[in-house]
Amino acid sequence: MKQVELSELTDQELLQEAKNMKPTKVYDSTIFGVLTGIAIYSSVANGFGLLTFLPLVYIPIANKNKAKRKELERLLEERKLK
Repeated sequence: MKQVELSELTDQELLQEAKNMKPTKVYDSTIFGVLTGIAIYSSVANGFGLLTFLPLVYIPIANKNKAKRKELERLLEERKLK
């Protein structure tokens, strides 16, 4: 499926995308927390290893989601849909 730029979406599609993006902040926080817990447990049980740096893998994904969320909020404000 082709990714469409947020600025190219219609008002209805933009509102639907905003509705779909609402829980991503909670999901990102939960996943990062679980990965951090795994890293801490791994460090305590086995010393430093591969799992110690596991949360670092998810940081770029969370940043990408955050940037998309900010762009979506900016477009909603710009179109006065919020």
